[in-house]
Amino acid sequence: MYAPERQQEILRLAREGGRVEVLSLAEEFQVTAETVRRDLKALDRAGLVRRVHGGAIPAGRLDFEPDLAERESTAADEKDRIARAALAELPERGSVILDAGSTVARLAAGLPPACDLTVVTHALPVAFRLADHPGIALHLVGGRVRHRTRAAVDAWALRAYGQIRADVVFLGANGFSAQHGLTTPDLAEAAVKQALISAARRVVLLADSGKFGTEQFARFGDLADVDLLITDTGLSQEAAEAIEAAGTEVVRA
Repeated sequence: MYAPERQQEILRLAREGGRVEVLSLAEEFQVTAETVRRDLKALDRAGLVRRVHGGAIPAGRLDFEPDLAERESTAADEKDRIARAALAELPERGSVILDAGSTVARLAAGLPPACDLTVVTHALPVAFRLADHPGIALHLVGGRVRHRTRAAVDAWALRAYGQIRADVVFLGANGFSAQHGLTTPDLAEAAVKQALISAARRVVLLADSGKFGTEQFARFGDLADVDLLITDTGLSQEAAEAIEAAGTEVVRA
């Protein structure tokens, strides 16, 4: 099968199923995962699909949102490295806000027993990991809990974050770019993320390189709102330098 034929079939599968995955396509067409990624890149450039973690969705589906289990298994090694690098950004005996998201949850799981922090979160997976931590004074923000992310949103959450000022927030995003800023699929989650940015003196974005250049439905900030981006080496040196030139420090773990 020639590349254009394979790409046409990939497009058909994406439209019928709402999503295609790199590994499944590689197995089906008996090609390498890298070949499939090139096919998806070509379809993305043509405006026919939009690449997401591990695959692609039909163009126009900017509201697509993978569930928590799927996000936990996507780019797992990269997320682990990002979370370990983020430990260096913890304040000493300070206050921290932890956003919802699989990478931030890995940071929560890796907090050392000796740390002495006040932690505020609206994410149930993060709170679950920290509930028994001996050095953490944990504050759980309430609100309507979204099933896909297990995160509290809406008025209660926004009001709570409007009443605090933390040393640092560790933020998650579904997409980030210089052109489109910070994006996520859900408007309610975007509003909470905006509140988090306003509630902290320092903003640290934890995002794997697969999210770079990705655009989602709800925009909640600019890269200029971020003091430090911690990502992985999949982000090119050129892209990292361009982001730093705009004022955001970049660490590639």
